[in-house]
Amino acid sequence: MRSPLIPLLCLTAAASTLPIGVFPTLLPDLDRVAHLSDVEIGALSGAFGFARMVIDVPVGLFVARHLRWALRMSPMFLTVGILAIASGGSFGVLLAGRVLMGLAHSLGMVAWLTTLLRRQHDGRVGASLNAFELSAMLGMLGGVGLIGSLPSRLGWNVALLIASVPQLVAVAVAPWLARTVPPSHSVAAPATSQLGRGPRSGDRITLLAGLAFATGAVLATAYSTAELFMLPLRGSRELGLERASVARMLVIAQTCDILALLPVGFLADRVGPTRLLGLVVLSMAASSLLIGFGDVSAVAVGAALMGLAMAGWMLPLAVLRNETPPAQMAWRTALYRVGVDGGLFAGPFIAGFLGRHVSVLPIALAAMLVTLALVCFVAPASDRHAGRGNP
Repeated sequence: MRSPLIPLLCLTAAASTLPIGVFPTLLPDLDRVAHLSDVEIGALSGAFGFARMVIDVPVGLFVARHLRWALRMSPMFLTVGILAIASGGSFGVLLAGRVLMGLAHSLGMVAWLTTLLRRQHDGRVGASLNAFELSAMLGMLGGVGLIGSLPSRLGWNVALLIASVPQLVAVAVAPWLARTVPPSHSVAAPATSQLGRGPRSGDRITLLAGLAFATGAVLATAYSTAELFMLPLRGSRELGLERASVARMLVIAQTCDILALLPVGFLADRVGPTRLLGLVVLSMAASSLLIGFGDVSAVAVGAALMGLAMAGWMLPLAVLRNETPPAQMAWRTALYRVGVDGGLFAGPFIAGFLGRHVSVLPIALAAMLVTLALVCFVAPASDRHAGRGNP
């Protein structure tokens, strides 16, 4: 009988990611109703990524020994964070709730990815990763669509609570998912106990592994800058977009992401992920400029390009997986998440700090992305003789 692990994993990812998709649509309300400053909005948006960045390595070590517990705990902590934000308290309370959501999602993400990556040994890792990402993006799209359909007269915190109700599915499924994980996935077993010890001298970082770390971090910075600051706040202040209109822009991005996810995964398995990653990076560079400087139509095109770029969100991880020995998978996944989550924090935080000079940020990000794209096209030839990590 086929194991239900992957379906349960995808269901949990979808339900747990749904509240994450809800938050950006609330930023115009927090700007107008809660009267938060740019710095406070940037800090609140970035706190999610900052919390994940700080805890990623400890989480990687914890997951290496207690994978089943991580799968159980993540949805419960995420629910508590949602309730804290929905309480509508002071900025400190909102910030604490956002931090708790970040900690919970980090715990879940490292556990989900570790489970998936250690399970795949059939040459279809790209398709499997993108199927998992598809589940998460359906959750994001569901959250944005749900909150965008709610009446605008509802307070932002009430709308958050209503749109986050499906998160209870993840809480209910978590014990079943944890029981479904085979004992061999626990790295506390003697044969794989190296997972919790960090890198060893023989497990060097190759050129492609370094490229994966750098690209993941810059993509995350560009994405978080656009979704958690530029699109909702510039859209509200300069282009006159309301909550529902911001939600529609995000729906464009997520729909393009979902439509492209599986084709990108299959292409990655057939042509290799590195050069495909170069095209993804160029798409994100164009998106940053359009969302940062365009009119409503250009922002919509930028949102679509951002969605296409996010369809390649797992490509750096696929590159990293090909360059990583199995005994180091949980550790390097955690390190990779440090860079990604640092980018999720840095984007909106720096944008809020820059204030009226925020237009500098999308230009700088586009320049970095174009540089990384060029490296992606050159790197396979440069690393041809470097040797590959075990799959």
